[in-house]
Amino acid sequence: LDQVESLVRINRSAQLPFLSSEGSLSRSRQPGLNDDFTGNTEQLSLVAGFELDLWGKLKARTKAAQLDYAASQEDLQTLYIGLSARLADLYFLAVEQRAQIALNDQLVASYVDTEQRVERRYRLGLAPAIDMYQSRQTQTAARAIRYLYEARLAEAEHGISVLLGRYPQQKKSGSLTELPAAPELPEVGVPVDLLNNRPDLRAALTRVGAADERVAAAIADRFPSISLSGSYGTLRQDVTAGLLSGDFWTLLGNLTLPIVDGGRRRAEVDRQEAALREAVANYQQAVLTAFKDVEDALATNYATAQRLEQRAATAEATGATLRLSTDRYLAGLDDYLPVLTAQRTDFETRSNLLAAQRQLLVDRISLARALGGSWMRDLMNARLQSEKEAKQ
Repeated sequence: LDQVESLVRINRSAQLPFLSSEGSLSRSRQPGLNDDFTGNTEQLSLVAGFELDLWGKLKARTKAAQLDYAASQEDLQTLYIGLSARLADLYFLAVEQRAQIALNDQLVASYVDTEQRVERRYRLGLAPAIDMYQSRQTQTAARAIRYLYEARLAEAEHGISVLLGRYPQQKKSGSLTELPAAPELPEVGVPVDLLNNRPDLRAALTRVGAADERVAAAIADRFPSISLSGSYGTLRQDVTAGLLSGDFWTLLGNLTLPIVDGGRRRAEVDRQEAALREAVANYQQAVLTAFKDVEDALATNYATAQRLEQRAATAEATGATLRLSTDRYLAGLDDYLPVLTAQRTDFETRSNLLAAQRQLLVDRISLARALGGSWMRDLMNARLQSEKEAKQ
């Protein structure tokens, strides 16, 4: 953004007069009729110049640079939105992994209790040894999964640290372990609202305008150009006849009319017109992609919400199945296999329920990102202003 802002100042300066100072000091030796002559020449002057922008070439270049700067501001806002969405994704991923760890610990504690009961039945001769070994197998398998959740939690928190510009590290305390409920779907509005709310679309449209200005500048470059220049200064020079000194001034009007350039300027016009068509095509593609993003996000949100509802119902059923199968086993009505199956199914279902809850949050974030909006603009402007003040 700073680079493009500098380009704006560079192009704007071409529309203004320039003033420079020139100075020279030389010593020369020349042959003469009687003897060689050695003399000094000293010159100091001020030079000013100005190009008349008759056809708007310089103005068009400045306007194109200003539009590039506006597009870069929109790019920065797009970056803010993207980083915010990525940070939110990682944050809820970390929360889900903590919730998975808490669920795992809860289930392991339940499995330990079940194992103790199975072992008592085994010692009383009411259950075979295989029941005890299968119970231990379920417990150790659940403990092993915990390490996978811990690794995913570390990766998520490392990603958060990097996005915040910090050394990758993991938090040790004070972390949320329960996923919040997903917010309601936001108002989608009509398609024309998307054109105004998405900063990437505004940037693409602005670049169309910048490309159009460059076409105008290329066309104007084929016309004659007129520039004015002048200088005023003082001269001191040793000559054979003696010392010359005094002031001097010059005024110059320069007219440049392209006649034959091998088709270079015409080719530049063609290139800029092709760049304009490319910018238009990029904008059209960006608009279609934006509409697709919204439609995809809406479909995904609906599907995830339905899946979450079904998984919640399944979790209730598997929990009841586990309780019933455990009671029947301890009462001696069934063998241990239904308990083992119910434990595994209940664990997977409750774990999948947590994953679906996080996925719905991620889908809401994706929809908010696809809809865009101006909610990051004030924050971005405040950040830029604080950075400028810090530089000053």
